[in-house]
Amino acid sequence: MARKKKARESDIVRLPVLPLKDAVVFPHMVVPLLVGRPGSLAAMDESIATDLPLFLVTQRDASLEEPGEDDLHTMGMASTILHTLRMPDGTTKVVVEGLGRGRVRRFIFGDEMIEAIVERVDTVNVQDDAARGLVRTALAQFEQYVRLSQRVAPEIVTMLQGITEQDVLADSLCAYLPVPVRERQEILEELDLVKRLERITELLMRENELMEIEQNVRERVREQMERGQREHYLHEQLKVIHQELGNREEGLDEFSEMREMIRKAKMPKEVMEKANREFARYERMPMMSPEGAVIRNYLEWLCDMPWRKRTKDAIDLKQARTVLDEDHYGLDKVKERILEFLAVRKLRKDAKGPILCLVGPPGVGKTSLGQSVARAMKRKFVRVSLGGVRDEAEIRGHRRTYIGALPGRIVQNIKKVGVRNPLFMLDEIDKMNADFRGDPSSALLEVLDPAQNKAFSDHFLEVDFDLSEVFFVATANHESNIPHALHDRMEIVRLSGYTIREKEQIAQLFLVPRQTEACGLEKGDVVLTDDGLDTLIQRYTREAGVRELERQIANVCRKIARRKVEEDLQEPVRVDATLVPDLLGPPPFSGVRSEAEARVGVSIGMAWTSVGGDVLNIETSIMRGKGKLTLTGQLGDVMKESAEAAYTYLRANAEALGLPVDFHKESDFHVHVPEGAVPKDGPSAGVAILVSMLSALTGKAPRPSLSMTGEVTLRGRVLPVGGIKEKVLAAHRAGIRNILLPKENEKDLPEIPEEVRDDIQFTLIADTSEALAAAFE
Repeated sequence: MARKKKARESDIVRLPVLPLKDAVVFPHMVVPLLVGRPGSLAAMDESIATDLPLFLVTQRDASLEEPGEDDLHTMGMASTILHTLRMPDGTTKVVVEGLGRGRVRRFIFGDEMIEAIVERVDTVNVQDDAARGLVRTALAQFEQYVRLSQRVAPEIVTMLQGITEQDVLADSLCAYLPVPVRERQEILEELDLVKRLERITELLMRENELMEIEQNVRERVREQMERGQREHYLHEQLKVIHQELGNREEGLDEFSEMREMIRKAKMPKEVMEKANREFARYERMPMMSPEGAVIRNYLEWLCDMPWRKRTKDAIDLKQARTVLDEDHYGLDKVKERILEFLAVRKLRKDAKGPILCLVGPPGVGKTSLGQSVARAMKRKFVRVSLGGVRDEAEIRGHRRTYIGALPGRIVQNIKKVGVRNPLFMLDEIDKMNADFRGDPSSALLEVLDPAQNKAFSDHFLEVDFDLSEVFFVATANHESNIPHALHDRMEIVRLSGYTIREKEQIAQLFLVPRQTEACGLEKGDVVLTDDGLDTLIQRYTREAGVRELERQIANVCRKIARRKVEEDLQEPVRVDATLVPDLLGPPPFSGVRSEAEARVGVSIGMAWTSVGGDVLNIETSIMRGKGKLTLTGQLGDVMKESAEAAYTYLRANAEALGLPVDFHKESDFHVHVPEGAVPKDGPSAGVAILVSMLSALTGKAPRPSLSMTGEVTLRGRVLPVGGIKEKVLAAHRAGIRNILLPKENEKDLPEIPEEVRDDIQFTLIADTSEALAAAFE
């Protein structure tokens, strides 16, 4: 710790200065210096002549021959000259001993030398537990450094251990620190003894770690060189022995093993020829040749491929239907398609594997459905996630000329599963990207084309492999993101969101038992009532699938598990609508959505999204102006054009609608779709925008609990739109019970679950007059 006191006059002296280029001197440190600059020689002579200490200060830049005031550190070392020796080249070798620290108040640059007004800086020898502990640690680290580096005599350690003053010991340790000048200067300037010891210990530990790493690296390199030389010598001896015995034709054990692997692989004729040619090259290779390892790896891949191994399909349709129903509730379209394939397979053994693409929002069971299909068919299951794949080589593999080359994911997983007819799931096929390394979706064209995949060529194997028996199942969230050529090769099966009834069945049959077991509860410890489950579905989740519902059920089970442990509950816990908020807190969603309430200038549209359907509030406000139409809510170009078409229709038919003919001349219109951070697009909001504008103009609110969809033309026709099932399910979840649909979408009503159809009144409209009549009572 530095002594805080006012400097006495005796502590401030004028001393000659010797700048040091690449050295830092500490107290009690004896060090030889080579002095050659005229100013430095003059300062040395002045110190000898006047018997004043020579002040040693380190330069900030060692390359400067004539440093200025800003080029010198202000903290230096007052020293005494012990010995000088004139050298033949005009320089002088001088031996100095550090006396104590000093801080420069001002430099004086004379014609012959540099002098400085120096204030003596004292430090205090602290005797406390922290300092003593740091001293022991520093000495231990220094002892380890001496042992590892072998650059310092071991007697130095003994000498340092005999020093009783901690301040002197810290400065003495600095003399042997193998650190740069900058860090030595930082230690010199640190007057706090504890901090100085901490810094010294840190630097010693760093050096010890570096030397241990260097020592380990040297040992590993030496061992590898010795092992490689020994193995090479033994291999060469073994080759000579076999040649002398005349049994070279039998080959070494390694060659015999590889030949036997090729024989047992049951490869096709052209593949066997390729393997034999490569094996002949391998035999002629030197044992330590790098190319020999590449050929051996290639032959092992050829031998491990399932050229003739396959599983036998289960053709029992009733059993297959039972397995599918056990694992998934609903999804009738997919199940029907699987049963159709099994029926065709039973009638024709050589039927090619189908290529299905399951498209639907997250959480509806697309990926897990693939595992159930494999179990129903008694096929092996393999899954590859294509999300974020950018490199064509991920599909086709790398050519063998590259170091570390491997086959693509298709061949890798066929080898992994061990049969040539697995159920192969290509997950997230809509999330592949193309960059400078190629387009992986283009590489999949050959894989998913039944006319081409009989002879799929991987860049690594360089031989054809038959993929025609593989049952490919792809999954996607956005059908529009699938490239057209790839889309054309797959049979699209669309999965919509679940209804409330379907979610209830899925929860009772699958989710509750699974989460009960996962939380360590016994069967029957949790009884989730119908109203409790309905509360979870409608007030704690808002999704097309069931992932969030499963998370909420898991949350409930964890709460009950904690109660069971803390309160030693023995009776089953009945989770009803009143207990759910106690366990999970206030519900994030209201029981009946506010969209179902009637308000002037507000209509309710329906939208399709990648995660299911949703309902949209469309708001219109009118103010005095000159007919300007403002559209906000991050609307896409198509949706903006729909709004402009509805506005034009109102102007063109103002008289028929009972509006002033020149209403647009004195009013500005602002149409806004809330949740402005979410992009919205498409023509299906035309009817809803028209109703919203007319409601604002007339001051009449549309019918309550009414939503609508349909594209509006300038002539007043209402055109059909897509995504009817998802939109209707979303409206039903939001509590809406009246829906206006384009008449041409009547064909889509049978796809809507019966319990939803029975709960909603549908009004089919062919033109805007019917739409407005139904919207306004």
